[in-house]
Amino acid sequence: MKSDIEIAQASKIQHVVNIAKQLGVEEDDLELYGKYKAKLPLKLIDEEKVKKSKLILVTAITPTPAGEGKTTTSIGLTQALNKIGKKTTVVLREPSLGPVFGIKGGAAGGGYSQVIPMEDINLHFTGDLSAVEKAHNLLAALIDNNIQLKEGNLGIDPRTVEWKRVMDMNERALRDIVIGLGGPKQGVPRETGFNITAASEVMATLCMARDLQDLKKRLGNIFIGYTYDDKPIFARDLKAQGAMTVLLKDAIKPNLVQTLEGNPAIIHGGPFANIAQGTNTIIATKMGLSLSDYVVTEAGFASELGAEKFFNIKSQFGELMPNAVVIVATIRALKYHGGEKLAVLSNENLEALEKGFENLDKHIENMEHYNFKPVVAINKFSSDTDAEVALLKKHCEQKGVIVALNDAWAQGGDGAIELAEKVVSAVTDCPTCFKPLYELDWSFEDKIYAIATKMYGAKDVEYTIKAKNQLKKINELGMSNLAVCIAKTQKSLSDDMHKKGRPRDFTVKIREVELSSGAGFIVPIAGTIMRMPGLPSKPSAEKIDIDENGNIVGLF
Repeated sequence: MKSDIEIAQASKIQHVVNIAKQLGVEEDDLELYGKYKAKLPLKLIDEEKVKKSKLILVTAITPTPAGEGKTTTSIGLTQALNKIGKKTTVVLREPSLGPVFGIKGGAAGGGYSQVIPMEDINLHFTGDLSAVEKAHNLLAALIDNNIQLKEGNLGIDPRTVEWKRVMDMNERALRDIVIGLGGPKQGVPRETGFNITAASEVMATLCMARDLQDLKKRLGNIFIGYTYDDKPIFARDLKAQGAMTVLLKDAIKPNLVQTLEGNPAIIHGGPFANIAQGTNTIIATKMGLSLSDYVVTEAGFASELGAEKFFNIKSQFGELMPNAVVIVATIRALKYHGGEKLAVLSNENLEALEKGFENLDKHIENMEHYNFKPVVAINKFSSDTDAEVALLKKHCEQKGVIVALNDAWAQGGDGAIELAEKVVSAVTDCPTCFKPLYELDWSFEDKIYAIATKMYGAKDVEYTIKAKNQLKKINELGMSNLAVCIAKTQKSLSDDMHKKGRPRDFTVKIREVELSSGAGFIVPIAGTIMRMPGLPSKPSAEKIDIDENGNIVGLF
């Protein structure tokens, strides 16, 4: 069986100019990055067309080590929709180098449902993450420079500055560091550290921006810390937003590539889904809706994280109207949620599968809170038995939920025709179903309670004294109408990563609250969230190599 990279390298790739023609985009409007990648200018966004086109969100059950396959499903569904005559573009997030060289691998789909050139997409691509990194670190440098200055010093209290530096790599040694050592000329010593670039608020802010000027305003709104006399300081006080925007002037433009079957694919932005909104940019989604009749997009992790933030943050701020939801489920993952061990998931186990249905049921219920009746896509693995597939289909049908078997990994678009037809029916049945979970003028406590109880299934929410004081300060800053972006583990519906299936009767504990005022939300933190991953004992980087002809191997 061919690996993903072997399949991608064996495929016939078209010039990106031909892909643009499918969308009605002239060559002169493209900013070419070689033959197979291009930037799309923001002038192509048509707000009237955005309102008429159909937006399909792909989410999933709770992630497991067995994998679920949202990206593969999104690409396969796009290829299938085009096969049945629907002008469709897939709009995805950009991969981060951390997972590529770490444990997760790339994020360009798999099998015969990939976006290409997969090597470029998974590596430096068009330099967007590098630009985000530079803009973020410019602000960090300006903060420390101001603390060092005698003239023009804003009186920033270094103890209140939470703005770390970022790099697009897994590097645990840089999580917590001390800077400014070596004497007075080297700066003011203080504790800080590094996060991975995808965790940067600049990334989250880029993904929320409407255009270049809106991005500049949002960057100026980034909260830095407090002065010694408790005055809030923002990036605009350091006059940082102009230069930061200059560094992002190309990164704000979406990237056009293609699927293995030559369908348009737009890839842009990549914030974390547990500490940020976990979706591609509003600009990219609107670009896809402007240039095609259907857009398939995905949100990070499962419905209570990525989909919740897609609906309540991205859709509300971007004035988007999603039309249908697909929940990706695998028989392997459901058996894992049913208590089966990872090593034997390939063995038939109807009892464990049935126990795992509780997890799927909760995600179905979650989408009903937004007025959607989701389509369940069974992402097929070769180890799935006929009896297991039949049991899962029967369960969905008994619940009145539409279900389709998806074999896009092995068959490309042909393997997702059934799914595509059922998604089209769902779109037709629900043109304006969407309603958010909360209104932005609710109190923070009410917004958090709605998410925790309705999305996670919690019975209550508790706050530390620190979290309560932070919420009070944010309210005093006049920012009570911001959205809520709860940071918690992706490995469980609860805030405890060890609770599989469908946890019940638990209390979500908010230990602190961060302000992401540039992105437009607060981040209540439940549990411990890792923003700078480390490399595993056997990193994927050990398998990646290049031959004498420049062909990359080992990337997946």
